[in-house]
Amino acid sequence: MEKTAIIKGMSCAHCAARVEKALNKIEGVEAKVDLESRSAKLHLTKNVSDETIKEVVKAIDYEVTDILD
Repeated sequence: MEKTAIIKGMSCAHCAARVEKALNKIEGVEAKVDLESRSAKLHLTKNVSDETIKEVVKAIDYEVTDILD
């Protein structure tokens, strides 16, 4: 399953790398963050709730404003 997370608060490559690293720690998630579009493309190999994705990003002080299927 593919999803796109729209992320608020990223302003540099370091921010994007932090978000990508945090998302990739979730079991079943392969993430690639794009700073320019302020989003993360997520490839899910198992069922991961949108809430889990939002909580992981919030824990590192960024905000997921939307998740698109």
